[in-house]
Amino acid sequence: MTAIAERPEAMPIDPETAHRTAHRPPEITEPGVYEISEEIYFGSQHALSCSGAKLLLPPSCPAKFFYAQDHPVYKDVWDFGSAAHKLVLGSGPELVVVPYDSWRTNDAKAMRTEARAAGKIPMLEPDCERVRDMADAIRRHSLANALLNPDYGHAEQSLFWRDPETGILLRSRFDVLRDKVGGPLMIPDYKTADSADPDTFARSAANFNYHMQDAFYSDGAAALGYHKPRVLFVVQEKEPPYLVSVVELDYESRQAGRRRYRRAIGIYLKCVAKDEWPGYVDDDQIRYISLPAWAIRREDFS
Repeated sequence: MTAIAERPEAMPIDPETAHRTAHRPPEITEPGVYEISEEIYFGSQHALSCSGAKLLLPPSCPAKFFYAQDHPVYKDVWDFGSAAHKLVLGSGPELVVVPYDSWRTNDAKAMRTEARAAGKIPMLEPDCERVRDMADAIRRHSLANALLNPDYGHAEQSLFWRDPETGILLRSRFDVLRDKVGGPLMIPDYKTADSADPDTFARSAANFNYHMQDAFYSDGAAALGYHKPRVLFVVQEKEPPYLVSVVELDYESRQAGRRRYRRAIGIYLKCVAKDEWPGYVDDDQIRYISLPAWAIRREDFS
């Protein structure tokens, strides 16, 4: 693994002293910016990520967070986003083109299994062509291309930092960490979506907690010495003509996201201290609930 020496607070890990287990790669234990594999990044479970923080909060719960540490889930739908990242950013796992139109045949399924076992991204031929067209559309979009072009920075960089309030280790992985130019740090985050309409994406940001990610990323960069970091979401549709929008959340949205991830950190600390990871309701409690208001109204007028 390689720490990027010119970045603030970047510190390499000594492989002789890094934590090891029989089933996990060495973990990052010191703050810094690292150019490491996804395996090492996701294996650094003693550093809380934004994705992990989301699992601690409703509608999830600490028990799901705890289970996920040793039972990672992979969804087929993620292959498309990973392939788009690969062709747009030029980094990440190798893309394997499967010369079929669907996964129905045994040969296609076998090629998919073989590719995943080798740490590669299997893609059906029509989907691969769509992803290539999406990458071309990004390159034709002047602002999106400038933000995501790795020539202006480094793709797939992992940041580890100490939370200033609690001292716990946090982590995030940036699509591109742009080189310092003296001004505010622009943090582009590439999202594929059904719609790149800014108002529609605002609803998606609320549903998927992108405002929480925004605050988490910008606070992490600031903790490592970067100047006035700003997260810019590069949103691209997955259907022709593959429209692109670049959007930024406003101050109130970022503050709401910051409050949300601070709540998650508080829950995390309590769970670690007690070594208890509760579910939705304590085992000795009965939760009193009500139907949603719309359900009550439906019965009133039926």
